[in-house]
Amino acid sequence: MADHNDLGKEGEDRATAFLEQNGYTILERNWTFQKAEIDIIAQINDVLAVVEVKTRSSTDFGLPQDFVKPKKIQLLVKAVNEYVIKNDLDVQIRFDIIAIHKDFTKEFVIEHIEDAFFHF
Repeated sequence: MADHNDLGKEGEDRATAFLEQNGYTILERNWTFQKAEIDIIAQINDVLAVVEVKTRSSTDFGLPQDFVKPKKIQLLVKAVNEYVIKNDLDVQIRFDIIAIHKDFTKEFVIEHIEDAFFHF
């Protein structure tokens, strides 16, 4: 597996552990619908958190969360709509980003951005 794939997988593993440590139940990882993939679908109370994980080895080229583009947001909205219908859920939906990067000491820094964007 390429180094960037390894970094992405490690980021998703760290994001999953972070969410679980903070009281979330992980419902799905890498859930796909058509061309869309949702990294993590988690639930806390009556909120379904659709989580996009962005992991970078540094912030030299920008913050990880800056790489979530409008096209990706459209795909996430479409996918979660299908997920909710398929599973007959009655929940609030929130779109989060977990941004992970290595700091100057090469330690991972995790930032959980709740309500990172809204669907239109």
